[in-house]
Amino acid sequence: MNWRRLWAVVIKELRQLRRDHITLLMIVGMPILQLVLFGYAINLNPRHLPAAIADQALTSGSRQVVMDMLATGVIEPVKDAESPQQLMSMLRRGEISVGVVIPWDFERRRALGESSVQVLVDGSDTVVQNAALQLAQMPLTYTPGSPRDSSIPLPELPISVVAFYNPQRVSAITIVPGLIGIILTMTMMMFTAVAIVRERERGNMELLIATPVSKGELMLGKLLPYGAIGLIQTSLILLSGVLLFQVPIRGSLLDVYLSALLLIFANLSLGLLISTATQSQFQAIQMTFFVFVPSILLSGFVFPFEGMPEPAQWIAELLPLTHFIRLIRGIMLRGAELVELWRGWLALLVFLALMMTLAVARFHKRLD
Repeated sequence: MNWRRLWAVVIKELRQLRRDHITLLMIVGMPILQLVLFGYAINLNPRHLPAAIADQALTSGSRQVVMDMLATGVIEPVKDAESPQQLMSMLRRGEISVGVVIPWDFERRRALGESSVQVLVDGSDTVVQNAALQLAQMPLTYTPGSPRDSSIPLPELPISVVAFYNPQRVSAITIVPGLIGIILTMTMMMFTAVAIVRERERGNMELLIATPVSKGELMLGKLLPYGAIGLIQTSLILLSGVLLFQVPIRGSLLDVYLSALLLIFANLSLGLLISTATQSQFQAIQMTFFVFVPSILLSGFVFPFEGMPEPAQWIAELLPLTHFIRLIRGIMLRGAELVELWRGWLALLVFLALMMTLAVARFHKRLD
């Protein structure tokens, strides 16, 4: 072992690393990114779940029950409702996660010790479902018109919780639809992230420039084959989920594929943009991890979206996977139509248009 030669190789590697800014960014940025995400943005106890309350009794007692529920911080009313049917429609469209029904005969039921309040929960997200179950444990024992005297034992008011779309809380039913988005995000972005760089490394870029193919035709030609591959992956995941885990597809299968197609091209366009900003395939793959890791952690796939602080939610809204998770769970598990979930597919369309515009602009600059 020649220590002098060994030291020379070490110095050479350090100098090469210093010139590789993307690798330096990975070394410093990835640990900080994960620390911030896990320590600041991830919260397994979500609060302020979007809710709607249908108070049909409109008595002082029913209003007191609503105030007690809001005091827990578990729910936050974002919609008005007059009937359980309206609450069901809101749950199906994904506008709320929890609906509270107080019947018109609330006072009579309470006097008889019957279940007087019903909580409707969107069970397509098991974490949200578990958080909403805390409402059933509330000690609603206050009688309107009587002083709050702890020495007087008052009967507790039963609260019934009804979970829709996944009442057995089977994890696979929630996870498998989201896995479509995770796999498509990882593979599609990585495929196109190395597309332009690979042409440059193999010396094919000059040949492509010499051809009459326009920039738009070149980029679209690189996207379409991978789009077909993405649809094949979607079919495999759907078939496996139905056969192995009995995952339901309550909505239109066409809507499922249209949503997947939007995510596929959104990720492909982002991959193209990354490809135009890197010098090697290794750098391109490294850059995809800066998008892939936050997408998994902030999209609501594993950790509840409602439990994140507002700055983390703002970042999550910029990620295509966040909107796809809402779309695919709404269609497959709640039976919603794509038209009802217009916010999700509109966000993906805007993201796709923006990324493609930036990718074409940067590719034009690199050709000059």
